[in-house]
Amino acid sequence: MQIRCPHCNKPNRLDETRLGDQPVCGACGKPLLQGVQAVNADELNELLGQSQLPVLVDFWAFWCAPCRSFAPIFANAAKKHGESILFAKIDTEAHQAAAAQHNIRSLPTLAVFYQGKEIGRVSGALPAAQLEELVGQILAQTAKV
Repeated sequence: MQIRCPHCNKPNRLDETRLGDQPVCGACGKPLLQGVQAVNADELNELLGQSQLPVLVDFWAFWCAPCRSFAPIFANAAKKHGESILFAKIDTEAHQAAAAQHNIRSLPTLAVFYQGKEIGRVSGALPAAQLEELVGQILAQTAKV
């Protein structure tokens, strides 16, 4: 699979069997899975189609104040849980077709994907404790599948 480095945005080819090996970026040397991947529509579709891990996507826009206030909470969760869940964000203003494709009606919206299918979503900015609860639910749900 191909993963963009959340630090330098360079693409990295990664064998899915090495996800648990704490992979690092070939360009900058920072951890590949401990950060938020900013993706465009094509990269999002590729990530959802390839990832063996659950993917938590933050659909946001630059003009959305709750989106901006939620961004550091999402980033902290990505640092903490990046080995178990891939965290991605997509700017719905810049990628309106992706927002339409995923039927995004309010911002921010968090959508959870596993094995290429959406398995849940939450609208609105979450406090850190609620995001932790959501992450726990995602891990419990995907462990059963």
